[in-house]
This record gives sequence, C-alpha cells and structure tokens, in this order.
Amino acid sequence: MASSTLAISEANPILAAPPSLTDTEPQPRKPKISSHLNRWSMARTIKSGRKLDRPDHRMPTVEVKHPVHPTEKEPPLSSPSVTINREEEGKWIYMVSDGTGWTAEHSVSAALGQFEYCFVDRGCIVNTRLFSGINDVERLIEIIKQAAKEGAMLVYTLADRSMAKSARQACELWGVPFTDILSPITEAISSHLGVSPSGLPRGAPGRSFPLSEEYFQRIEAIEFTIKLDDGALPQNLHKADIILVGVSRTGKTPLSIYLSQNGHKVANVPIVMGVDLPKTLFEVDQEKVFGLTINPSVLHSIRRERAKGLGFGDEERSNYSEMDHVRRELDFANRIFVQNPTWPVIEVTEKAIEETAAIVLRLYQDRKNKCSVPIISSATRIVKLS
Repeated sequence: MASSTLAISEANPILAAPPSLTDTEPQPRKPKISSHLNRWSMARTIKSGRKLDRPDHRMPTVEVKHPVHPTEKEPPLSSPSVTINREEEGKWIYMVSDGTGWTAEHSVSAALGQFEYCFVDRGCIVNTRLFSGINDVERLIEIIKQAAKEGAMLVYTLADRSMAKSARQACELWGVPFTDILSPITEAISSHLGVSPSGLPRGAPGRSFPLSEEYFQRIEAIEFTIKLDDGALPQNLHKADIILVGVSRTGKTPLSIYLSQNGHKVANVPIVMGVDLPKTLFEVDQEKVFGLTINPSVLHSIRRERAKGLGFGDEERSNYSEMDHVRRELDFANRIFVQNPTWPVIEVTEKAIEETAAIVLRLYQDRKNKCSVPIISSATRIVKLS
C-alpha cells in the first residue's frame, strides 16, 4: 500500500494524504440534493402502507473541538476509530459530473428502478446527492473525502480523462466504491470511430454549440404545442405531427410538452361527455392520432386531489371527481376509441411520462417508416380496443 500511495502522490500531490475528521481545510460547499432520485424511498414506502420515517439526511458537520498538534499523527480514514455508521440513515450515492449531471442522475435513477422490491418489502433507504460542474481536482477530492466519511458510493461522468483518473485513484486509495459511467462507452466509440474524444464537458470553453436548424425546430414545436393545448385552435390540427386524445387528467398536456421538446408538434384534444369532438380531428391523417386511457380508480383519486387543490370542499365538488361520473366518462371515451380503430389506445396507469412518450414515439416512427414489424417490446402494455 505504501508503494501504491507513493506512486499516486507523485502523479497527483493532492492525493498524497488521506482525509481525516480533523482536517482543517475548508469544508465542501453544500451540495445539491437530487429530489428526482430521493423520491424512490419515500414514494415506495408510502405505497407499501408503512409509516414514513423522515430522518435528517444532512451532511455531517465536522468540528475541531481541540487543536491538533502538528506532530500528532491523525488516524487514516479506514481506521475503525473514525468510521461513521450511517446505516440508520440509509445508503448514500454521490453523483459527480463536470457538466450538468443529467447523464449520471438518469443512469442512477434507471438502476434504482431495479430495486423497487427493496424499497417496498424491506424499507430500504437510498439517498442521493448530485455534484454538477465539478471541473477542478481540488473540489473533486473534497467530495470523495466526504463520500469516504459517509460510506457513500461514487458514480461519476467526467469527460476529462485526467479528472476521471484522479477520481478512480482517490476512490481506490480511500476505499470508496465507484462506477465510471462515461469512460467505457466513450472509449468504445473512440475505438469504433478511430478518433479521440475531445475530453470537454458540455458548456466548456472551446466547445461551441451553434444554433442549428434542429434547435429552432424544437423551439417552434414547443410554441406550437402550447398554442394547441387542451383542444385550442382545432383548425390547425392538420399541422400537428402527433395528436393525443383522452379524458381530463390522463396526462395529455405534460406528455405533449415532453414530446415537443424532441421537436414534435403535438396537439391534444380532450374528450368530454356532451361535447362533440372537432370535425378536423377526423379529417386529418388518422395514423397520427393516439388515444390515452387510465384505470378508473386511479383517475378518481387524481381528480379528487385536483378538486382539493382548487379549494373545493365536499359540498362544492362537481361530478368531475365522482366515481360514477369517472366511469361513465371513460366508457364514453372507450366507445369513441372503438369507432376509430386506427387510433392506438395507450394505458397510462402507473406509467411515467417518459414511458408513455417512448411508446408513442415508437408507434409514430413505425407508422411513419411503414414498418411491417412494430418495434415494441412484448413487455409494453398497449390497449387497443376493437
């Protein structure tokens, strides 16, 4: 270990000394907590019906109560005498990026999806912190020191090879489990293309992104989608790439906005009992129309919460949030779907917007490219009424 430490120290002097709890160097700045990932333990615990504990997950504050004599040797971090037990607060995952951190955050989120059984059945608690824009070694080492103190795992996407190497060396030196997400795929693509990567993160000086035609198409698509929200301007439905149809609170608007960010012009049309659908809906290309449906009980719950959010009491609530009305409205929508068998009907219950969007885009591309074999996984649940 001594020779290994010496080699690392010569390559990077910052790694020469292991961290200690009495380290007098400035503490890391307060990191950003990823609410997108921390929702896992909370949401799954609530779903399981257990009481939700809310422990304090703040970073521990290290205070030096007594001055340390210069000749005193501080124990290494791996020593049992300074090991911090965080089992009661759950496991920590640190995500480090020299860019926005989007790749690291979504990769960890996808991986955590494989452990839902642990959140529900065993009450596992997983906490995450995102450190974005980390572009100097000193800051990187501070984060890894803190990860070692908390017993955290480190996941990083560092485009700069020297930064990625420093992260790996520091983690190995201080016993921090780590995963480098970006380097393996970057090296594989580099080998495949026969060229070297730039090593620059997004937004770095020297890496410019000109405003391309694709960029302006996305902006135009977003503006179009906002204008044609909730059945507005039905005379312009023929200009839409995708048209979503469904009863209220099936997620038409957020799904439309999400799809528009990929450059698709999306319109959405609500189905309301007693209100005729616009004639232009049946005059456009029917292969770009998609129906959305949802479980009655789930829709009932969503609408009740919506009514509460609007400040309506039990006496003031209209049929909008009543179960009988919800069932009748869904039956009415199903009859419309039956009369229009060209429209695929997608079940959105318990699906994230990203999942529903993926289904819509796959079907859209299949139809656009006239694929004889749909590129839809057998695990995907699509309900088509006929």
